Amino acid sequence: MVDTHAADDDRTTTKLSLPKKKSSILGASSNLVNSIVGAGIIGIPYAMRMSGLWAGIFLLILVSALTDKSLRILIEQASFHPKLCNLPVYTFEELASYPFGKFGYRFILANMFIMAYGAMVAYLLIIKDTIPTAILGYDHGTHMLERNLILVVTSMIIMVPLSMQRDMASLSLTSAFSVSADIVLVIFIAAFAPIRETVSNNAGIGQVLKNEIGIHSTLFIGLGVLSTAMACQHSAFIVANSLENKTRQRWQRVTNQSIALSAILCLILGVCGYLGFLELTEGDVLNSFPAGSEVANISRLLLAFTMFLTYPMESFVARHVLVMLIYDGDMDAASGSNSSGVGSTWEDNAVEFDGNATASGGVVVVEGGGVLCLNRRRILTALVYLMTILPALLVNDIGPVLSLTGAIGGSCISYIGPGLVYLGVNGDELLCFIGNWVDRWRRAKKGHTTTTNVDLPVDGNATLRMSNSYEVSAVTSYESITSGSKPMLYYLGLFPLWTYIAHKGATNMRMKISAANTNVSGGIDETKILPGATRWDFAVCFFFILFGVVAMVAGVYTNMYFQLNNLNKVSP
Repeated sequence: MVDTHAADDDRTTTKLSLPKKKSSILGASSNLVNSIVGAGIIGIPYAMRMSGLWAGIFLLILVSALTDKSLRILIEQASFHPKLCNLPVYTFEELASYPFGKFGYRFILANMFIMAYGAMVAYLLIIKDTIPTAILGYDHGTHMLERNLILVVTSMIIMVPLSMQRDMASLSLTSAFSVSADIVLVIFIAAFAPIRETVSNNAGIGQVLKNEIGIHSTLFIGLGVLSTAMACQHSAFIVANSLENKTRQRWQRVTNQSIALSAILCLILGVCGYLGFLELTEGDVLNSFPAGSEVANISRLLLAFTMFLTYPMESFVARHVLVMLIYDGDMDAASGSNSSGVGSTWEDNAVEFDGNATASGGVVVVEGGGVLCLNRRRILTALVYLMTILPALLVNDIGPVLSLTGAIGGSCISYIGPGLVYLGVNGDELLCFIGNWVDRWRRAKKGHTTTTNVDLPVDGNATLRMSNSYEVSAVTSYESITSGSKPMLYYLGLFPLWTYIAHKGATNMRMKISAANTNVSGGIDETKILPGATRWDFAVCFFFILFGVVAMVAGVYTNMYFQLNNLNKVSP
């Protein structure tokens, strides 16, 4: 059951955590690229090794396309869907809670934390690998005490202060520096990886490319790394909410240019890094270079620089999850708030004075709720740091961290979650589509003409919108679908599952929206409304869910098998 009394509280607590600073398209794009091109990019050559070069390139393109599509699905459903555009849906988990209640809410939060947590541990592992090797010349895997000490000191001096910021818009400048460093890093590796020597020792480029035609048995380990590298759905709402004058067109520009740049950087680094070392490619490709290599050391310092600036992006996400679970979304503990953290002094036009106070209409709202000089935000940031630094001091191999993070969190956040949300939010339309299809089949089977009263909007017709008739027809369609005979394709296409998801989502949506509408006012701006769902949209979301389930199950199994059997080489 959906908690229909929580709508007003949800709206209030979410607004308390909305950004007070806004970003331009360039600033939002920099933040999104920075959240993508983090630790994952350095593992792309390892992903190519695990999956095979040609298969890895195909998977990278596929994952990039799915990422771009899913980012637009999430923000468009939350901000521009006709049923939700006037409701306070500002986070991924809130969007999932409308069709799937508490289960959807917790499912998204749990996997957001998995993604952010795994990425932060990977960032710290890279710092432990790169700085001691670049500055002191340590070989990988040696001098662990010194490496750990350097990791703790540098992360506390640089990462923690940046992570203490309240809004992601505060990181726009550092994100731009980080992206620039990533570009230089890619150029360094592409230029100085020993590609010619390695290819020559393996019978030439023709033979190498021919050998890579096959698919490796560890394909899904590579997919897990790629999913980790490209996953940014857990940051999407934070970035989108920081975008000034957010519209569908402006958000699409942010996603298109961010994903395109990230995919190009990953492709160049992945192909060049893998061809430089082939089966000797490690999870951190820089560890494949000799410890004393000057070029490699410069690349290591660049990578460390990007990790220092990227860690706060994921820390924001992890902190957000804890705020939602522990304090019902109230990160600021505003003055005048009650024990549940729901403040009464917040105004939409609040502006930031400093790290501790905001003002609106002459009312000062001070961040509180902490201990001594640490407010709630700083305490949670410190807690997240401690949770990530401890395993980073004990673990040395980044490859399994990236792959397992992507296999579990990445599959749920990037593929399964967006697909389920779309089917649930548009459940009425999907039920109408399935019901009309089954009804036509039954009429044809009985020899009657096929006529229907309601059908889905056709592709390309952006003028058709959802109306109450969809809801009435959806209820009738579900009862009709489940009570009679169905075509064989209905079962082969997993339509019993899609029907159940659509019915569950549509039912919960009606209940929660009905409760929320008593507290929501204002008309709908027709120029911003999302066009109705099409058959192609539903087919894409079916693929999202199935792809995510296969990637998760196969990824976890392959990782466990690979690690338990200590397989250091990959055979096609």
